[in-house]
Amino acid sequence: MEMQFTALYGEQAPQQRERYEAIRQGFAQYYGYQPQAGEFFSAPGRTEIGGNHTDHNHGRVIAGAVDLDIVGLVEKNDSGVIRLKSAEYDKLDTVDVSQLEIHQEDTGSQSLIRGICAKCVELGYQVGGLSSSAAFEVLVVTVLSHLYNDGKIDPITAAIISQYAENVYFGKPSGLLDQMASSVGGVTAMDFKDPAAPVVEKVEFDLASYGHALCVVDTGGNHADLTGDYASIPAEMKAVAQVFGKEFLRDVEEENFYRDLAKARAAAGDRAVLRAMHFFDDDRLAQEEAQALKEGDFETFLSLVNRSGQSSLMRLQNVFAPSQAKEQGITLALALSQRLLQGQGACRVHGGGFAGTIQAYVPFSLLESYRQGMESVFGAGSCYVLSFRQAGGAKVLL
Repeated sequence: MEMQFTALYGEQAPQQRERYEAIRQGFAQYYGYQPQAGEFFSAPGRTEIGGNHTDHNHGRVIAGAVDLDIVGLVEKNDSGVIRLKSAEYDKLDTVDVSQLEIHQEDTGSQSLIRGICAKCVELGYQVGGLSSSAAFEVLVVTVLSHLYNDGKIDPITAAIISQYAENVYFGKPSGLLDQMASSVGGVTAMDFKDPAAPVVEKVEFDLASYGHALCVVDTGGNHADLTGDYASIPAEMKAVAQVFGKEFLRDVEEENFYRDLAKARAAAGDRAVLRAMHFFDDDRLAQEEAQALKEGDFETFLSLVNRSGQSSLMRLQNVFAPSQAKEQGITLALALSQRLLQGQGACRVHGGGFAGTIQAYVPFSLLESYRQGMESVFGAGSCYVLSFRQAGGAKVLL
């Protein structure tokens, strides 16, 4: 995808031009020259609207790309080495694209880049060297698509490549939701019953027309050493599925699950059963949320978001890490949100959980008091007011 700069950023274009120039100057300062053939690429952040931890068991989700993005200035090189320098970190990551087997010594960024290149080669795409100021999975795939494959890697394939890198090379057993939301753009309902050929449907959703803002609050939690907590969710869901002779919960009949609940509990444990209960409900809720938005029924949508949030809290149990029980920023943020929202709007854990962020739909009339209330606890700038972005990973035409 290619996007004109002003179309991508709209009213924020003047501020974004300053950001892009800072990236250009950073490239020149670090690498020692001004890129003559450098090109800019952008990949959006994502917000999970519905379907919390359902994608990895082939469930349904609804997600949206947002107007916070990762931007990279990239120049093609002939060395066969990818060099990635992030503005936020001192270290330069390098990956030799002739050595695409798993390297146990790789850092997080290196493992993702190497995994992306490996999957691209497996699928028959070309890879090569590049130098970049900032990047992550979808951005790297977008760069490789345009620099070496004439932009032919479609958004769904880009997401599958990104997930492969995260699962196999980085070692995090995530589903496709995050990568798909970033690569496709807009608000999208997705069905992963067949992950190799997911069903993707764009959903029109103008949140501002309903008098609400989307807020994502960063509670400041540390994600370090939480991979085991994330991994336990798909593992336990799959353990329940195996009780019924299936690999994924999507293939288990819900009636059979409840009929043999005691059998599943004895085989997989109480928490696994609770998480399976969450899967069945949140898989259905994600579909209902998408339908409510398509019908313009915003009040039903908010009710469904709250129900999903309660299920994550009580049954999925991903609002804090058991090993760090004293740190419960997400739970605190949800409790404070309910107080500040005064029975209006909706809130829920956002994304993988255990530490990190919550999501809230806040009436305009309460937006300023909500932001002040959250930032008084979690720090200045912790409450982001976001908009949905229609473009996924894209080459930016200045």
